[in-house]
Amino acid sequence: MAGSSIGQIFRVSTWGESHGEAIGCVIDGVPSNISLNEDYIQTFLDKRKPGQSKFTTQRKEDDKVKILSGVFNNKTTGTPISLVIYNKDQKSKDYNDIKNKFRPGHADYTYQMKYGIRDYRGGGRASARETAMRVAAGAVAKKILGNKVKITGALIQLGKKKINEKNWDWNQVQKNDFFCPDIKVVKSWESYLSKIRKEGSSVGAIIQVNASGVPPGLGEPIFSKIDALIAQGMMSIPAVKGVEIGNGFKSAELRGEENSDEMKVKNKKIIFSSNNAGGTLGGISSGQDIIVKFAVKPTSSILTKRKTIDLNNKNTSIITKGRHDPCVGIRAVPVGEAMLAIILADLFLINKKIKI
Repeated sequence: MAGSSIGQIFRVSTWGESHGEAIGCVIDGVPSNISLNEDYIQTFLDKRKPGQSKFTTQRKEDDKVKILSGVFNNKTTGTPISLVIYNKDQKSKDYNDIKNKFRPGHADYTYQMKYGIRDYRGGGRASARETAMRVAAGAVAKKILGNKVKITGALIQLGKKKINEKNWDWNQVQKNDFFCPDIKVVKSWESYLSKIRKEGSSVGAIIQVNASGVPPGLGEPIFSKIDALIAQGMMSIPAVKGVEIGNGFKSAELRGEENSDEMKVKNKKIIFSSNNAGGTLGGISSGQDIIVKFAVKPTSSILTKRKTIDLNNKNTSIITKGRHDPCVGIRAVPVGEAMLAIILADLFLINKKIKI
């Protein structure tokens, strides 16, 4: 299978299936003598792991990461780093009734058409479980970026329910089950998603990820613009259907004088009046905060009967049982943070602007 790797110098390759023995990744291009251990990586994985609240899948996985190579005495050696997480709570029998049917909205049909075979247990390689290794790789990427670069994500819309941006408080993000920055909407979100879950349905979400402390000059003109690389990284996350940088689609509604970010020099420092561009100009980082939003579709596994076809091209219907997120966008917040870190770490190394 091609397409399981990302990055030029900081290169991440993931492997494994949802109901296989394990999932893992190999990370190449990490400089030597960087402090790294399993406990550090685990702090990021614990944000993404399932079963932490009633609003996510009830699959119980510890997601305990093990470093197999590339680290000696808690220091990177400059050789490929291999990480593994062993699966523990697979319930493959949940999928026996649908193994000959294609779940609408899933990759079942396209995998079958492309490969002539598919792992129907939880979606196999197409499962969002694969993203645990992105989070692990993102933790390593953050070591390369250093303490000056801060990457933080938040869920800003749940279904049709949006936050009030006037109430934005980053300190609240880690204090609720939604990674929500507006504490005033959390209770209503809880009631809303509880109703959705009890109905056996699902909703989508919008996540925003910010990166501060990013130096100017990252990204290459034309086809390797930082915007394009970030969009590729975010669009590669399962269930993501749209990406915006800065004002994104809203910029189409604005006049030129509204959308431009005026500049001036004050005390020998360059200051922007606003950040409508989201931290990039001409595909190169401007030194302002990188601001990315991405939209996650509703979880396709629902208890409502849906029309579909089977392996023999016969019309049929399907109900997807098992343990599924009523909103997969919740656990996509740390995944989005990780993907932005992976893209930026690669660009740091390409530009040789790294100081460790």
